[in-house]
Amino acid sequence: MAAALAVARRGLGNTWPNPAVGCVLVRDGAVVGRGWTQPGGRPHAETQALERAGEAARGATAYVTLEPCSHWGRTPPCCDALIRAGVSRVVVATGDPDPRVDGRGLQRLREAGVIVELGLMGEEARALNAGFARRITRGLPLVTLKLATTLDGRIATGAGESQWITGPEARREAHAMRARHDAILVGSGTVLADDPELTARIPGMARVKLARVVADSRLRTPLASRLVRTAGEVPTWIATRTNQRPGVLAPYQEAGVQILSVPRAKPGLDLGALLGALAQRGVTRVLAEGGAGLAAGLLRGGFVNRLAWFHAPGIMGGDGLPAVQPLPVVLLSAMPRFYRIASRPLGQDWLTEFEECGAPCSPGS
Repeated sequence: MAAALAVARRGLGNTWPNPAVGCVLVRDGAVVGRGWTQPGGRPHAETQALERAGEAARGATAYVTLEPCSHWGRTPPCCDALIRAGVSRVVVATGDPDPRVDGRGLQRLREAGVIVELGLMGEEARALNAGFARRITRGLPLVTLKLATTLDGRIATGAGESQWITGPEARREAHAMRARHDAILVGSGTVLADDPELTARIPGMARVKLARVVADSRLRTPLASRLVRTAGEVPTWIATRTNQRPGVLAPYQEAGVQILSVPRAKPGLDLGALLGALAQRGVTRVLAEGGAGLAAGLLRGGFVNRLAWFHAPGIMGGDGLPAVQPLPVVLLSAMPRFYRIASRPLGQDWLTEFEECGAPCSPGS
């Protein structure tokens, strides 16, 4: 199952709206086939593994990270494929929350005489596809807020200089992080300040065409920006208020930008509605890269599920620009809290990863 989870991770960022699933077939103690969900969600992991195994799949045990699907879509149900191949035992890490499946795949396998076991490494499998589950059950994608700051939480000097606070190792990891998400979200202030490309660029790795999303209530994104100029090559969505005049939107749409109409809020846009619109488009995992206003809005609304904080070993002082604008927090009990799940050095920098607390956290929990 650990091997199935490892190959499943290869699909992160490429399979939405489908989950990233891994399957490993074992017969007589040897791996005879393995597969993972392919870009765009098809073919599925089980189909890939069965194709590689051929006749060796008969009598084998299939280790699958998510319950095999039981419904017809663009491809036949995976549980039927496993049955036809003669697999004798299926070990599943976790069930599929999709109401079209949700136990039906396991039931069909059992009815066909296949031995079914559920729960092996289930916690790891649920963490892997938390974005898919959240989209299905909550109508929202999983949101990771990425911050790159000095030790005292500053993202730029008072004059606006920000490139580069972190070193090359940290920046490479940030690009790898982008590749594991379906969409990247920034505010219009970041576009104005940095004119970013917002792509996953890693030497030796094919570019992942993740969706680039700008929260821009006032439609300040320049038509000459790199995002707009490359919108015909990479999916580019601008979320703006619902009452924008069609004549103002037309130049963006002609450049290939897709417009998401979102209700206004104070300040900016209704971020819950924006995230819901992304989920409706199939997005399961969002990497929010700022700026400070967007970070504050996501934290204020309770939308941050994971936090990836890159710290550079420098101190800028109070005249530097903070990573998060005022929330505001009057009482410590109202402060957004997270718990640390991982921490590692990247060159001279440090990456610490956190998850949201499932219930009110006490200091040190």
